[in-house]
Amino acid sequence: MVNLVVYPVNPRHNERMQRPGFVLPLLLAGVFRDLVDSLHAELARHGHGQARPIHGFALQAIGPDGATVSELGRRLGVTKQAAAKTAAGLAELGYITRQPSTHDARATVLARTARGEEMLDLSAAIFDQLRQDWARRIGAEKVMAIEDGLAEIAASTSGAKIGDLPGWLR
Repeated sequence: MVNLVVYPVNPRHNERMQRPGFVLPLLLAGVFRDLVDSLHAELARHGHGQARPIHGFALQAIGPDGATVSELGRRLGVTKQAAAKTAAGLAELGYITRQPSTHDARATVLARTARGEEMLDLSAAIFDQLRQDWARRIGAEKVMAIEDGLAEIAASTSGAKIGDLPGWLR
């Protein structure tokens, strides 16, 4: 977690002192990183030690019906070459297979394997546990308020493209 100075209550006015604007993105990034690192540490304990954050994004982007490499690239917001590299890594780890398309004889469809589905299911359960940990630490109401506030901002901001996160992080 990012170590930032917590701005105390102003003793003269008994109110919180204003944090500088740069603190918010640092806190969000630090907490995001902590959640992802905690997820991957737990995944490793369950036999998925080679899984990386992009793998989860890619498996979600492939979806239950599969996707071509071009579709994967578009869904992740990355080049076709980057998508092909990610797909190769997923196949090497046993998270996906390549199958001929039933719609286009020239196309190959990436499909999630049972191991890939297991990793996604396990990730969802771990994220649920991490959320419960937050609720124990700061209270369920505060966690829900954080989620509600972020959801409201994401819904009202045309620039908030959660689906584009993997491409934006490259």
